[in-house]
Amino acid sequence: MPFIRLREIQEMSPEKRMEKLAEFKTELSRLKAMVRAGGAIENPSRIREIKRAIARILTVSNEEKTSLKVSEKTGSRSKIKHESEDRMKIAREN
Repeated sequence: MPFIRLREIQEMSPEKRMEKLAEFKTELSRLKAMVRAGGAIENPSRIREIKRAIARILTVSNEEKTSLKVSEKTGSRSKIKHESEDRMKIAREN
C-alpha cells in the first residue's frame, strides 16, 4: 500500500478519514508485533511511513475542528486576519 498524500487526506470525507486512520493503526500494530517477535519485515521504512500518515490524518482532522470552532465564534478566519492587520497599521502610525 503506497503512502497517502496530504491532498488526498484533505479531499476525504471525515468518515473515510477515520476509516483510513483505523486501517493504518491496525497495520502499524501488526508490523510492530512482527518486529517484537523477532521477525524481519519486508520493508522496515514502512513503519515510519505509517506513523507519518497517521499524524497527517490527525493533523487535518484537528485543523478542521479548529477552523469550525473559529468560524463559529467570529464568523471566519479571514476576519481575524483583517483585524490583526488593522492593529498593525495603527501601531505603525503611532
